[in-house]
Amino acid sequence: MPPEHILIGRFGAPHGVAGEIRLQSFTREPPAIATYQPLTDESGTRLFKILSLRPVKGNLFVARIEGIGDRAGAAALVHAGLYMRREALADLRDDEFYLADLIGLTVETEAGEVFGKVVDVQNFGGGDILEIARPGGGETILWPFTKAIFPQIDLAAGRLIVVPPGETELSL
Repeated sequence: MPPEHILIGRFGAPHGVAGEIRLQSFTREPPAIATYQPLTDESGTRLFKILSLRPVKGNLFVARIEGIGDRAGAAALVHAGLYMRREALADLRDDEFYLADLIGLTVETEAGEVFGKVVDVQNFGGGDILEIARPGGGETILWPFTKAIFPQIDLAAGRLIVVPPGETELSL
């Protein structure tokens, strides 16, 4: 079942002493995050309103959030996500999906063999990475979410096709 709330941004470190905080936007047009309403925490109980937003680079901004007036208040938000209810977001085109929709998909090889299950989507600044749990347990596998490695996504069938990268690529 698709998640009810979709992650569209994440707070970073406080910026200065007046309550400003870094904000990473995951929206198609990063500055547009300031226009999205209502923004909540993951549970949907705490509301956030962006009062101002100034660019740092790419999808990273310095934001002023309503009700946050000092560094301690901003520090309390570090790593917190900004979410919106799925139904409040724009309709997706046929070839689009939210990264959250990948979590829980079965990962299969092109031959139809079950390889594992997507347990998380990470992004440390260099692109999206899928975390895959193997059926037998053990450590999860982290692979870049690229068309070469994951050429087919079938949300309706609940599966993702994988072409595992070669051993030399895995060691990078």
